[in-house]
Amino acid sequence: MPHDSQIARWQRALVAMSGTTIVVAVVAALYWAQGILIPVALAIFFTFLLSPLVRALQHLRLGRIPSVLLVVASTGVVLAAMGWLVGGQVTGLMTQLPDHTTKIKGKIKSIREHSSVLGRLERMADEITGEFKSPMQPEEPALPMTPAVAPPELPPWLKQLPGYLSSAAETIAALALTLVLTVFMLLNREDLRDRFLRLIGNSRMSATTKAVDDAAHRVSRYLLTQALINTGFGICVAMGLFLIGVEYFLLWGVIAGLMRYVPYLGTWIAAAMPITLSLAISDSLWQPLAVFGLYLVLEMLSGSVLEPWLLGRSIGVSGVAQLVSAAFWAFLWGPLGLVLSAPMTVVLLVLGKYVPQLEFLDILLGNQPALRPRESYYQRLLARDQDEAAQLVLCQAKILPAGSVYDELLIPSLNYVKRDRENDSLTAAEAAAICQTTREILADLGHQRTASDSTGKDRDSDAPPVRVLACPARDEADRLALEMLEQLLDPNRWSVEVVGVDVLTGELLEQAAAEPPALICVGALPPGGLARTRYLCKRLRSQFPLSKIIVGRWGLEGSVEENRAQFVEAGADLMSTTLLEARKQLNGWLPILVKGRQATAKQSA
Repeated sequence: MPHDSQIARWQRALVAMSGTTIVVAVVAALYWAQGILIPVALAIFFTFLLSPLVRALQHLRLGRIPSVLLVVASTGVVLAAMGWLVGGQVTGLMTQLPDHTTKIKGKIKSIREHSSVLGRLERMADEITGEFKSPMQPEEPALPMTPAVAPPELPPWLKQLPGYLSSAAETIAALALTLVLTVFMLLNREDLRDRFLRLIGNSRMSATTKAVDDAAHRVSRYLLTQALINTGFGICVAMGLFLIGVEYFLLWGVIAGLMRYVPYLGTWIAAAMPITLSLAISDSLWQPLAVFGLYLVLEMLSGSVLEPWLLGRSIGVSGVAQLVSAAFWAFLWGPLGLVLSAPMTVVLLVLGKYVPQLEFLDILLGNQPALRPRESYYQRLLARDQDEAAQLVLCQAKILPAGSVYDELLIPSLNYVKRDRENDSLTAAEAAAICQTTREILADLGHQRTASDSTGKDRDSDAPPVRVLACPARDEADRLALEMLEQLLDPNRWSVEVVGVDVLTGELLEQAAAEPPALICVGALPPGGLARTRYLCKRLRSQFPLSKIIVGRWGLEGSVEENRAQFVEAGADLMSTTLLEARKQLNGWLPILVKGRQATAKQSA
């Protein structure tokens, strides 16, 4: 029979192949079905964008249907007017652009004349090329040609007419479908929400409904505010270009407003066209510099002032995800996909935050750290990057409450080591190296001991520290955890003796019998070690019936009460799941242990 690890690897490979196939199929479907999916995406975008306006009209006692029709009709009129203006600007630009050909050629010729280095290189290339040219061969007498009658050619516009008609028909059909879908989505918002809830499951209907409503409200508010900011940005660009004297300022303003949906690069992609045009046709550098300054100032005001003020905190999309999404949707759907990339990314991110089945979207697109600090710390240990791991521990020690860095970072890393050793994904040498690195980081932490929970009145200030025998249950990870406990305890109150891992149970009992400890702490980090710890507790209880025994199952997350019951049955007094809990338990016992030791000393005297 094949080994279990081989079966697991085969299953993981099958899952990876299946996932890759699904991803490829989805991408192919997005590309080939763009004729249908683009209107649907636009309809979803307009639905989120116009929902706040529809709700506002409904609050004014206007019915659902009149509100939807009024908002959609107004939006359609605005978009049609903007399209008519932009179309006129594009037509004018295409008509007048050939008139600037002479000026553009003169600029290029001037640049070439002033570039002496390029001129010399060009002449040198011409001379070298001339040496390789073969001498001209004498021309042969031409044979008499038979005149051929060429068929009459159609005018160019007539040849291209079918293509224009086809593109126009596709555009009109897409716009009509978008309009109809937007109207029906706005009219049936609640029904679509209920169907979505049924799709993701109705086991937690109340919480899911609140999450979906909150997500839809946040996305609508975000997209509407972003649309207003981008529209204002485009208007300011058009007005600024008009004052500077740049031709076709309305066209550049519309392009600037649309391209600003593209993160980081959209503004400068839109600025490249008017800057290039002004460089080509203006007589001085003042105009292109003024255009560049206009875009720079407006982008700084929009990105640094308006967006933080109006949008508050970010929606939570990472910068890398925004750029990758823009490239992905531009590849699939062209310029329209580039404009829709930011709204679609926001919608997908919110779905990933609120829908458990789509949590992977939140991980891929969100700007929150993908790994918790404990996981990042363990990953740095696996990569043998001790400097970064130590830096992470020191940073967390400044942020977390006193002593919590042990339970939040160091103990979980030892739990991960034990887990990976049991799964055979970590060799003994690698585990030893991680433990050694952890010990060095623990030493660099600088003996950060916190104050005891008990006050000085709870003990005799002249009394010596209470002796604690710290016994690791199995391995070096358990011993390291006990050394962390030693750092957490006040050295004026406690004297901790950590036993080595190689000491046998019989040897341990013989050594401790000479001076029975007041308290014994058994370190047994999960996973595993349950049977060995129970055996050790039984032996220690039989040898030291008067000593207090506490078991440290630090990092245990499940079956806490079951573990506690087994250890109490084996002879332990208490069990703790964190180092801070163990310190609190020990400090609670401290007055009793001090008084008991004083009573014993008096009896002996």
